[in-house]
Amino acid sequence: MIFTGLEPMQSKPGTPGTAESIPLCVPELGGNEWKYIKECLDTNWVSSVGSYVDRFEEMMAAYVSVERAVATVNGTAALHIALIVAGVEADDEVLVSDLTFVAPANAIRYIGAWPVFMDVDPGYWQMDPQKVTEFLDNECRWENGRLLNKTSGRRIKAVLPVHILGHPCDMDPIVKIAKKYELAVVEDASESLGARYKGDMVGSSADIACYSYNGNKLITTGGGGMIVTGDQKMADRAKYLTNQAKDEGEEYIHNEIGYNYRLTNIQAAMGVAQMEMIDDFIEKKRAIAGKYQAGLGNDSRIVTMPRAEWADPSYWLYTVILESGTDIKSRKSVLRALNESGVGARPLWHTLHDLKPFESCQSYRIEHSIDLYHRGISLPSSVGLNESEQAKTIATVKTAVDSMTANS
Repeated sequence: MIFTGLEPMQSKPGTPGTAESIPLCVPELGGNEWKYIKECLDTNWVSSVGSYVDRFEEMMAAYVSVERAVATVNGTAALHIALIVAGVEADDEVLVSDLTFVAPANAIRYIGAWPVFMDVDPGYWQMDPQKVTEFLDNECRWENGRLLNKTSGRRIKAVLPVHILGHPCDMDPIVKIAKKYELAVVEDASESLGARYKGDMVGSSADIACYSYNGNKLITTGGGGMIVTGDQKMADRAKYLTNQAKDEGEEYIHNEIGYNYRLTNIQAAMGVAQMEMIDDFIEKKRAIAGKYQAGLGNDSRIVTMPRAEWADPSYWLYTVILESGTDIKSRKSVLRALNESGVGARPLWHTLHDLKPFESCQSYRIEHSIDLYHRGISLPSSVGLNESEQAKTIATVKTAVDSMTANS
């Protein structure tokens, strides 16, 4: 059975989420999901204790080639715990990507720490390692064994690169500068499960990394997340904190604040079934990316999704950038034309540094992330996207861009 996520009885024809439309990115449930979930129901192992939780964690650790994995209720919870385990404390600062979903910045604030927003590299749209290096070398000072931000006076404790859209960040220079200043590196690999950086799985370069299994991700558990690390002590502490920091179960002894961030056995059962198909999913994602490149790559008004020479992307959400000089109004007109034609599309995320919750946070030389936000459009990228749907998407993009160009 393939679940499309569509609700035709509740939507008007021709709008996103209808039988006539092409969804942006929906789950592909065609494996053992029913079988494994039924086993959970038949055996009454439905909550956060069960064999599928252990099995899912073991599969993820093996897939990423790290020692341990700890399942969580969602990706944001994974980030929250990973930051705590990495040693981030209240009033610390964490360098984080400016062009991303809001979750990592929120997780930093949950701790009472502060994000410092970093620009993207215009060539491949990920956190700019050169600007990270320049900020740490030039805008900070080493004092009494701590790296302090010259502007705020706060301790810099970690770097949190976010691998967006299925393409990895350039991790070597980020890890190198972090080691120089004894900073933790926490990878947010939520959108890039299965991508490789210089042959290694995304999520294996840092001290600790996080994934999300939201319904639109490469694989899904309906919700859910995962922490992975090669450090046994970090993994043990993450497991402890996600389980309400329970020290002794029978008498309910808790010696510090913990969190109810556990994944259920039912969700883990779905995750195991999805992991069994992950290689096939990635192959299909890469085929979809190839067809978009072939169909749109020769149009001078469209910049197709880049691939760095050191990257093997998993192409979670195929994204194009409209021609230089395109403003938000024009990009919105293209987006509106796509959705009105039944092609589910969306913009890139609003840059984080200029959102209200973060207006008091520092940002460093933000240039390119704003431009990409103004011009970016993500296209239908479901694993189950068929050839006719993709052909319609490509034709509709060209028509919409024609209209934008004629009206500009």
